[in-house]
Amino acid sequence: MKGSAILTVLALGVSATPSFAQAPAPPAAPAAQAPAAVPAAPAPLPFPAGAKFAFVNLPALFQLSRDGKTATDQIQKATVAKQKDIESKAKALQANQQKLDAGGSVMTETARAALTKEIDRQQKEGERLEQDAQQELTELQQEVQAEFQKKLLPILQDLGREKGLQMLFSAADSGLVWADPGLDLTGEAITRLDATPAAPATAAAPA
Repeated sequence: MKGSAILTVLALGVSATPSFAQAPAPPAAPAAQAPAAVPAAPAPLPFPAGAKFAFVNLPALFQLSRDGKTATDQIQKATVAKQKDIESKAKALQANQQKLDAGGSVMTETARAALTKEIDRQQKEGERLEQDAQQELTELQQEVQAEFQKKLLPILQDLGREKGLQMLFSAADSGLVWADPGLDLTGEAITRLDATPAAPATAAAPA
């Protein structure tokens, strides 16, 4: 199976957070990002007799399974924590920038230089914070993806063997245009995945 389909579902990131890269003042708070909609898991239909090929919907498998929902919630919480930290730093930077803009002309040279130096430090710190947050969230996404695939793959292999399949396709990656609905094993795979012990939580990215 291609991991890109699952990783796309997890792609929450911190790209919508305030940016320190250019202007010191932060933009408006980011709007909540709604998860991409995916088809609901289909009800199991009679599997066509003698069929040697079948398919699953990987995004639906992730979003609708117990472990997938847990992983998504974990990443969303880590993302929100990073966003709050970045916004807090950005507001402190904005306050100092406004202070310099409003009173810089009446400050002593020493005070103005000190405030300018502090603003520069805050801006560089903010840029590093954004970069570190993105890297940590990406690593968390990859860990979650690897754990999910590690648990899902044996289930798909067992399904394939039990039904005498030669190939099991990922519908999102195969270019599938149409197939007999009975060949869709997504619902059965979700049922089996949810019947297994819950996956241990992956360590969240530090705030």
